[in-house]
Amino acid sequence: MNTFRNPILPGFYPDPSVCRVDEDYYMVTSTFEYFPGVPIFHSKDLVNWRQLGHVLSRPSQLDLDGLLPSKGIWAPTIRYHEGTFYVITTMVGNDKSQRNFYVTASDPEGEWSEPVWLEDAPGIDPSLFFDEDGKVYYTGNRVPPEGQIHAKNMDIWLQELDLASGKLIGDKYSLWQGALKVAHAQEGPHLYKIGSYYYLLIAEGGTGRTHAVTIARSESVAGPYEGCRSNPILTHRHLGREAEIVNVGHAELIETQNGEWWMVCLASRPYGGNYRNLGRETFLVPVRWESGWPVVAPGIGKIELIMNRPNLPEHRWPSLPACDHFDTLELEDHWNFIRTPREEFWSLKERPGYLRLRLKPESITKPENPSFVGRRQQHISFASCTVMEFNPRSEQESAGLVLLQNMDYQFRFIYGIWEGNKEIRLVRRCGGEETTLASHSLNTSKLYLKVEAYQQNYRFFYREQEGPWVTLCENVLGTILSTDMAGGFTGAYIGMYASSEGKKSDNAADFDWFEYIALTE
Repeated sequence: MNTFRNPILPGFYPDPSVCRVDEDYYMVTSTFEYFPGVPIFHSKDLVNWRQLGHVLSRPSQLDLDGLLPSKGIWAPTIRYHEGTFYVITTMVGNDKSQRNFYVTASDPEGEWSEPVWLEDAPGIDPSLFFDEDGKVYYTGNRVPPEGQIHAKNMDIWLQELDLASGKLIGDKYSLWQGALKVAHAQEGPHLYKIGSYYYLLIAEGGTGRTHAVTIARSESVAGPYEGCRSNPILTHRHLGREAEIVNVGHAELIETQNGEWWMVCLASRPYGGNYRNLGRETFLVPVRWESGWPVVAPGIGKIELIMNRPNLPEHRWPSLPACDHFDTLELEDHWNFIRTPREEFWSLKERPGYLRLRLKPESITKPENPSFVGRRQQHISFASCTVMEFNPRSEQESAGLVLLQNMDYQFRFIYGIWEGNKEIRLVRRCGGEETTLASHSLNTSKLYLKVEAYQQNYRFFYREQEGPWVTLCENVLGTILSTDMAGGFTGAYIGMYASSEGKKSDNAADFDWFEYIALTE
């Protein structure tokens, strides 16, 4: 096939950064409050990607305790230099503090180092640039030294980094403040040396519907930088709210071994009334150079869902099974926790062939580390089901499935005890207010649960044994799972959950398998 389908990473995979090592490509994305942090992907053709693991896979690397939704890890950058991979990123705290650090590895699929925290490195979205003279530079954003002329007016700055000491050295240089004086949220900078020029690629306009990609160049790494007269070189903000792809921005340029240029960037696919349940996804778009400047999507000027593929041999990876039978000793890479787990509340060993979730006092409605194992929603329409063995013993104990945007916007499809009766319930939590949409008395130790979503129309089913599904609730509007209602920067998750809601418990829920499949819209 001569075409490919966007997005290349569907679902919540924002702020992509990519590097090439000979004929191999490696990409990382943001993860915010989810653990492990920063998934790393590998590709041979820029279209087909397989996950190698996570960069931040140990609690010692990633302290997410108590973080509010959409805090945590923002906008990593990956680079390779002389046998070493580098990933640099920002940790954002509840108090809006911003701390930048990097980790290294000789093998991107192996163990990454402990963080090297950088002092006096203000702002977010750090990037590294290895110059031809051997010097290494840090770029990021900050409040302009002369002060802001309007809200969110930011300055892109540069400073040399001494890798031997892990410290920034020398002077800080202001490089650029975007394409227009009224530009705001200048962020996501990446530096490249192409020919005789240094090119500075940044994002502007905030990560919402006015997002855009702009570029400037200079003959000196420290500037002055001249903006491209065609800026923004990529945006969809002029296409309106009805566009099939929106909020395009936060990009990275990459040259193939064949001399072609491409760009990865984030964008969203709204549906069901312009809601973005999937969050910000990773897209691929061609680039051509004209008169010393990049032209993105030549002749089209926008990203399309179907585009001509790179001039690289197609390399498909073995497809992942739709159903996880939990037959391995470790969780597969697509599973995540919320915040850093400080204890192993899950087990694949205690009952082989099952995922055991121990009930924890922590709740998925608070900024805690609940007993939750989830994966990203990656399709506009999907079906997900599981079978659970669980016997609740008190009114605090419940377990089942959760469809999650954040701690205040979610659906909990759970089995437990209420007012002395065992029931299966569908609870909607919207803005922190909870409503029981449906319930049914049930006394069982084994329960099958299924969710189907056709765009924003959700249906919930259950059964006690193999056979026909029983409808618990249908025609449920799923828009609370979108960032447009919930706010923040993440996408929707679906996963397994068990809680004793503030009480200690030695109970557990065992999940035999979990299936997720795409549905035709």
